[in-house]
Amino acid sequence: MELTPEWEYVADTVMGGISTGGITRTRIDGRMATRLSGEVSLENHGGFVQMAFDLAGGAVMDASGWCGVELDVLGNGAQYELRLRTDELTKPWQSYRAAFDAQQNWQTVRLPWGDFEKRKTEQPFNPARLRRIGVLAIGAEMSADISVASIRLFG
Repeated sequence: MELTPEWEYVADTVMGGISTGGITRTRIDGRMATRLSGEVSLENHGGFVQMAFDLAGGAVMDASGWCGVELDVLGNGAQYELRLRTDELTKPWQSYRAAFDAQQNWQTVRLPWGDFEKRKTEQPFNPARLRRIGVLAIGAEMSADISVASIRLFG
């Protein structure tokens, strides 16, 4: 099921960090994509830049009939994370995360629900309560450069 994200940019500046970046909609290697770029800094307790979107207008989406998330990406060879949030998480730092490498050519990354690890929560991941999806450069000093041409749920 193809998703139609309205990506928004978020960085660690929301918590005092100093990472910088942004998102743009552009054509890259013949494909229209949303591109996240920036500089991730660990100074001031920071460490991320992100592009994310809410599903179903911010409401809950029942994704339990699907097996996971698939995205077409092009990057700079660095490791990134896909972050999922459900409405059962109450704090902004809680999530479910899966890491992937974004190669320097277009590739399809497939992340089954079972690949996602809980982060700062004991709540098990429930795909029937999915609310938000994000792509992050996180946890290391780095130059972020990743483009997403499409994102979808796969069955």
